[in-house]
Amino acid sequence: MARTPPPFAPFEWMIAWRYLRARRAEGGVSVMTWISLIGITLAVFALIATLAVRSGFRAEFVDTILGANAHVTIYSMGEVTAQGRVDRTIAEYDALAQAVAQVPGVTRVAPLVRGQVMINHRDRNAGVQVFGISAENLRTLPGIAGSETAIGDLDRFDQGIAIGSGVAQELGVTVGDRIRLISPNGVRTAMGTSPRINAYEVVYVFSAGRWDIDRTRVYLPFAEAQAFFNREGVADELEVMIAEPEEVERMILPLLRAAGDNAQVWTWRDASGGFLRALEVEDNVMFIILSILVLIAAMNIVSGLIMLVKNKGRDIGILRTIGLSQGSILRVFFICGAFTGLIGTACGVVLGCLFAIYIDPIFSFVNYAMGGGVWDPSIRGIYALPAELHLSDVLSAVALSLGLSFLVTIFPARRAARLNPVEALRYE
Repeated sequence: MARTPPPFAPFEWMIAWRYLRARRAEGGVSVMTWISLIGITLAVFALIATLAVRSGFRAEFVDTILGANAHVTIYSMGEVTAQGRVDRTIAEYDALAQAVAQVPGVTRVAPLVRGQVMINHRDRNAGVQVFGISAENLRTLPGIAGSETAIGDLDRFDQGIAIGSGVAQELGVTVGDRIRLISPNGVRTAMGTSPRINAYEVVYVFSAGRWDIDRTRVYLPFAEAQAFFNREGVADELEVMIAEPEEVERMILPLLRAAGDNAQVWTWRDASGGFLRALEVEDNVMFIILSILVLIAAMNIVSGLIMLVKNKGRDIGILRTIGLSQGSILRVFFICGAFTGLIGTACGVVLGCLFAIYIDPIFSFVNYAMGGGVWDPSIRGIYALPAELHLSDVLSAVALSLGLSFLVTIFPARRAARLNPVEALRYE
């Protein structure tokens, strides 16, 4: 009794391999196979490259936010003074900072004084945001103290001012130069309030990794900022850093309890949540668009297999006559299409991973070839195109490509399996 061969037997792979290597007379099949292969490769490459840039852009954006900004900011809801004004400053800021620091998960608490002023050097002016902070607390800001391109000495912070690299470029200053801060709400006299103008030596120039921070931010010693903004004995807010910034929502209630009934909080997600949600929507749309691109590339496999089935009609009739079942014929042509999708996916994964790994030299070459100015940090917020390769992104691209390739292969393979051998051999 003859034994039925198992599915995907060696002879099925042999027949499929011979069909993939079309003879010169059947060069159209070979051309369609190459078109399908290249299409799948480029589609998977584009998908992985886009996912890597998306992940890198979000990671870079979040890292620069968390490296130079508070994870949580604690404000006072304010109290009405005898003059009818609402005072939102924090008087007992040291005691409040100690209470907040006791909350599990809090890694750093720093009182701040904030204000907006005009900065001047010779004939150049710019609007900046001043952060009054102690030298000890400034050293714990990774985006500022850990800046790789920073110049100057942070140990001399108490003797001058620290400014962003964008501010330094705008004013044309460097370490050792003196700049002036001009505040319209300055000295209080019997005749009213007159502008306050103070000169400071630039002792530190930092780059936080975000153009909007480097272009607008300067740091003053805490006591000097209190005097400059008329905040003697008070602070404007508390800057809080936590161990797990991505889980900031679960820290809100404990922080409010520690800060008291008159406190309110503002998290980094509140400040940047709109942009992050926009990124998420854009990511989903891009994935759908590129998935359609992969589907279009996979459809080329259908065209190639239909041509192959048409050219191999006589062979199919002979194979059926000598005993091959419909299942064997289906698997032969399924292997032909799936093999094309598999090789194309593998090539696309290699190209996509290489692009993500070597994105810096690739981008430098593109920037050089285009004459520079391809990436404008004032528009995009960061200084270079980032890419971060995640296994989940690669696996999702592979699953999508192989799934579509296998799916579209089934239909022409079934057509080949259902071909009537009598009709196929009638005119041979």
